[in-house]
Amino acid sequence: MMSNSTGNNGDDPNLGQRPPQQPYQPAAPTPVAAAPLTETEDRQWASFAHLGGIIGPLPSLIIWLVFKDRGRFTAQEGKEALNFQITIAILYVIGSILPFVGALIIFAAWVVAIIFSILGFLKAKDGQAYRYPFALRLIK
Repeated sequence: MMSNSTGNNGDDPNLGQRPPQQPYQPAAPTPVAAAPLTETEDRQWASFAHLGGIIGPLPSLIIWLVFKDRGRFTAQEGKEALNFQITIAILYVIGSILPFVGALIIFAAWVVAIIFSILGFLKAKDGQAYRYPFALRLIK
């Protein structure tokens, strides 16, 4: 009779078998909160949100979504710039629908967007809030 090192005398029918084990699961990475923006970075991203309006609403949207929880000033100015860019986009749509005055509306909206985006950029880079003279406040 063979001796078992565990002291079992052979009565165990599961001798030599291991209990079922779960497959290896790597630990899920712990989400790391993004660091708050410094005052300089906050002003920088807020001003870029305004300046991005020169090419359309997408830069303002991206900056606002990415940085709104990291900087108070960027959240405020990004939202303001995005609301203005949405207003300009609506003017572009109206201009494209109207047959004769549409081109004039589109051109005027484009010029206004460039001028006010630059004004917003200049104010925000100096840390001053900028409020567009007209904008639908769709994002609260």
